[in-house]
Amino acid sequence: MDGHGHLSTVTAPGLGSGREALLARDGLIGRREELGTLVAALDRATAGQSEVVLVSGDAGVGKSRLVGELCDIARSRGGLVLVGQCAELGETMPYLPLADALWTAIRDPLVPAEGAAALRGALEARPVLGRLLPDGAGETGGDASDLAQQRLFGAALGLLGELSDARPVVLVLEDLHWADHSTRDLLTFLSRVLQRERVCLIGTYRSDDLHRRHPLRPLMAELQRLPGVSAVEVRPFGREETAGYLTTLQGGGLAPEVVDRVHARSEGNPFYAAELFAAAAEGEELPPALADLLLARVERLPETARRLVRVAAVAGRRVDDRLLRQVAGLGEAEGEQALREIVSHQLLLPDGHDGYAFRHALLREAVYGDLLPGERTRLHAAFAALLGAGDGHSAAELAHHSLAAHDLPAAFAASVDAAREAERVGAPADAHEHYDRALSLWDAVPDPERTAGTDRVRLSLRAAAAAASAGALRRAKHRVSRLVEAVDPADPPLLSEVHERLAYYLGDLDQVEGSIAAARTALDLLPEDPPTPQRARAMATLARSLIWYGEEAGVDELVEETIAAARATGAADAEGSALISLGLISEPRSAVSGAKEWYSEAWRLGLRSGDMQVALRGAFQRARAMFDRGDLADARDAIAEGVRFTLEAGLGWSTYGTNMRYMQFLVHYTIGDWDEASRIADSFGVRVVDGGEAQLSSFALFLDVARGSDTARERLGWLAALWDEHDFVQYMARTQSAEIALWSGDPAAAIDHAEAALGVLLSHDPAVIRVAATGLWAWADLAVRARSAGDTAAAEKALRAADVLMARAREGATGTAHGHPRNWLGDEGLAWLARAEAEWHRARGDDGPAHWRAVVDAFDYGFDYEVARSRWRLAASLAEHGDREAATAEWRLAVATADRLGAAPLRRALDDLGRRARLADARPETSGDGPLAGLTGREREVLALVAQGLGNREIAARLYISPKTASVHVSNILAKLGVASRTQAAAVALREEPSR
Repeated sequence: MDGHGHLSTVTAPGLGSGREALLARDGLIGRREELGTLVAALDRATAGQSEVVLVSGDAGVGKSRLVGELCDIARSRGGLVLVGQCAELGETMPYLPLADALWTAIRDPLVPAEGAAALRGALEARPVLGRLLPDGAGETGGDASDLAQQRLFGAALGLLGELSDARPVVLVLEDLHWADHSTRDLLTFLSRVLQRERVCLIGTYRSDDLHRRHPLRPLMAELQRLPGVSAVEVRPFGREETAGYLTTLQGGGLAPEVVDRVHARSEGNPFYAAELFAAAAEGEELPPALADLLLARVERLPETARRLVRVAAVAGRRVDDRLLRQVAGLGEAEGEQALREIVSHQLLLPDGHDGYAFRHALLREAVYGDLLPGERTRLHAAFAALLGAGDGHSAAELAHHSLAAHDLPAAFAASVDAAREAERVGAPADAHEHYDRALSLWDAVPDPERTAGTDRVRLSLRAAAAAASAGALRRAKHRVSRLVEAVDPADPPLLSEVHERLAYYLGDLDQVEGSIAAARTALDLLPEDPPTPQRARAMATLARSLIWYGEEAGVDELVEETIAAARATGAADAEGSALISLGLISEPRSAVSGAKEWYSEAWRLGLRSGDMQVALRGAFQRARAMFDRGDLADARDAIAEGVRFTLEAGLGWSTYGTNMRYMQFLVHYTIGDWDEASRIADSFGVRVVDGGEAQLSSFALFLDVARGSDTARERLGWLAALWDEHDFVQYMARTQSAEIALWSGDPAAAIDHAEAALGVLLSHDPAVIRVAATGLWAWADLAVRARSAGDTAAAEKALRAADVLMARAREGATGTAHGHPRNWLGDEGLAWLARAEAEWHRARGDDGPAHWRAVVDAFDYGFDYEVARSRWRLAASLAEHGDREAATAEWRLAVATADRLGAAPLRRALDDLGRRARLADARPETSGDGPLAGLTGREREVLALVAQGLGNREIAARLYISPKTASVHVSNILAKLGVASRTQAAAVALREEPSR
C-alpha cells in the first residue's frame, strides 16, 4: 500500500523474489467497467459538473486499488488529488479524512509544486481549516457553537471551489464505514451543494460492514438519491479474472488447478487471492481460515518484530515511529532493525515522514483480533500513558485508549477535552457524543466537577447546545427538559438558565406556547434588581417567542427593559437580539420607525462583540428593511457587506448566509442588474432534493422565467418533486409556472398554478397579493377573449373569479392577522396591489390607462422589469383608447428595458403589441412570396386571426381597430386571394404559413 492506501504497482525498494515480489506486482484486472464509470465522472467534473461517486465492496476486494488508478489518471491530466482515510478507532478526531487529505497533500511529492502552493494559499485564507492540521496551525478561539460547523463546511466548499478554478480536484475519502459523525455530515453537505465546481468526490466503504444499525447505511441510501451522486460496486473476481490477476502476479502462465484452488479459497477476493497464491508459491500448507493465513505471515517474524506488529495493531490505522517503539519497549537501533524486517515483508509500510501503516486493514484486524484480552488492555494502557504525557495528541484518541484500558477517570477527562476540541473545530455531533460519554461516566469517577471544570448540569447544557448545533433540536430539548427536575431549587439562577435554554429550543422547534411559558418561568426565578446578564437573555428569548407568536401586548415594554438590562450588564448577545426584536415590532407601524437603524446597530454590536449570530441576524434584517422600503441603493450596499462577511467567515451556507445570498439576488434582480443577479444565481443550484436548497433555487426562477431561459423548466422539474412537502417552494414554483403559462398563451394552466400557490398561503399573508395579481392576469385574458367572442357566460365566470381574487389580494394587503396598516407592505407590496387592481379592471372591461399608469408609478421606485411590464399594459390601454402617440412612447421605453435586460418573453409580447397596434418602430413582417405576396402587413395579421377562427369583433379587439375596419380587411383579403369564403382564406393561410 502506498501513501494513498492502495497497492503499489511496482516492486518496493529492497524486495527480492518470492512472496514480497509477487505481492508487489499488482495489475488492474477485471475492473474496466468500474474504472470507466469513475473516469466518466472525472470527465464531467473536469467539464464543470461536480460529481460524487460512492465506491463499495467487501474488504480486500480492490476498492482502494481501483480508486488509486483513477487518482493516477487525474494526476496525469494535471489534476490535484487529495486522499484521506478514516480511522477504525472508536474515538477519533473529527473530520479525520479531510485533515488527512490536506496534510498529506501539502507534503506529498506526487503533488506538483504549484498545486501544493495553491493548497497552502487556500488554507491560509481559511484559518478555520487550519485547526484540523496536526501542527494546530490556523485560527484560534471559538465560534458560536451553532455556527462553527457551518463555518468549516463553508470553508471546505470554498477551498475546493478555489482549487478547482485552476485544475480539476479529486477528493477521496477512504473507509467511510469508519467515518466519524462530523465526516458523515461533511460528506452529506458536499454531496448536496457541489454543483459547478470542477470537483470529483470519491468515497469508499465496506459494504460487508454495514449491518442493519450501522450509521452509514441510511446515509448511503439517502446520498444515492441525490443528483450528481452515483455508485460503483466492486464485486469479487470471477474465475477468469482471478486467473488473469494471478498470471499478472506470477508473470507467466499458471496451471488451471492452481487457479481453481486459489479462486475457490479466496472467493474471488483479490487481497486474499494474492495472499493465498504467495503462500502456495512458497510451498506452505494453507490454514483453513483466511485470518490464520494472515497471522502465519506474522508468526514467521522474529519475536521483536512480532511484538511491534501487535503494538501497531492496537495503535490503529497509523502509528508514529517513536510512539511505536516506546510502547513496545525497544531502543532506537533494535526497533529500527525490527521495523526493517516488518517492512520487507510488507506487513507495515512507511506512511508519511515519521509513521507506519498496515499494508491492508485486514492485516491489522487479524492481528488485533488475535490478541489476548489482558494483552490488549495493557497495550491500550501503555498508549494512553504516553499520549497523556505528550503533546500534539488527539484527546479523542486518548479517550479511546483510556476506555479500552478500563481507566475510567482518564477516559472521563479525555472525553471532556475531546468534546471541547470537537467544538473548537466545528464538529458539534462529535462534541455531543463525547459529552454524552463523559456524562455517562460521571458517577463512576472521583471528583468529576474538578476534573471537568464545571458541574454536571452545566456540562449537560453544553451537551444540549452541541446537539442543537448538530441539528438534533429534539435531543437538545429532551436533555434540557430532564435537567429541569435535576437542578436544585435552591439555585434559582441555574434553574433560570435551564428554563431559558428550554425556551430557546422550544422556540426553534416552533413549540411557541411552551417556549413562552418556559421563558416566563426563567424570568420569574430571578429578581428584577439588580439586573443580570441571565435575566437580560431570558427577556430577549421571551420577546423573540412573543413576536413569533404574534402577541403584541406588553412586548414594547419588555423589549425596552431587555435593552436597558443588557446594556447595564454588558450582555451584548441579549442587547443585539432585543434591538432586532424592537425593529420587527416597530417596522410595520411606520415607514420612519427607526427599524433600519436598530438593525444596523445590532449588526455593529455583533461585529464588535464577536457574536456572529447577532451580527448575521442584524445584517440580514437591515438589508431586508431597506429593500422592503424601496431604498434599493442602500440595500445593495448593505447586503453586499453582509454577504462578504458571511463568505469570509465561511458561513455562506448557514441559514442567514443563504438568506443574505437570495436577498442579494433579489436586490440586483430588482434594480435591473441582471448579469450580476445571474452570477449570484449560479450558486443556487438546479438539481436540488432538499427543502433548503429548493428554497434558494426557487428564487432563481424570477430571472429564468423573465428571460425565457431553458433552465426554468429544468429547475421547475426538480422543484416540483418537493413542492408538496414545502409550502414556500410550491408558492414560488407555482407562481412562476403560472407566468410561463401566461407568456405561452395558456391562461387556464396559469389559473391552476395560481390556485395551487394560493392554497399554501394564509389569507392574510401579503404573498397572496402577487399570486392574486398573476391569477387576475389570467382571468382578465379569458374575460377579454370571452367578450370578443360574445360568450356572455364565460365572461361572467371570469368576472366572478376575478372578484374573488381581488378580495383575496385586498385581504392580504391588511398585513398579518393582527391588522397591521397597509404601509406594512412596503413599496413592492403596494405596487403588486396596484397591479392586481389594474388586472381586475381589465377583466371587468374597464382597462383605462389611469389604472396602468398607477401601476407604472408604483413600481417606479426602482423595479426596472416590472416598470417595463406595466408599460406594456399601459401602451396597450393607450392604443385601445386611441392615444397612439402616448402608447408609442410607453412602448419604446418598455422595449428599451426589455432589450437591456434580455427579457425575451416580454420583448415578444411587445413585438406582438407593436404589430397589432401599429406602434412606431414595431418590427415589420416581410410579405414573402406566393399567394400571400400581395397582402399588406396588416392584412396578413388579419388573415392569421381568420385562420384561428376569430370573427370580426374578436379581430378588432386583438388589433385595436373597429369591427367595421376588420370587415373591410377581410373583404380585401378574399378578393386578393381569389376565394369566396373565410374558410377558403383560412385554408390558404394554413397551407402557406402552417406555423402561424
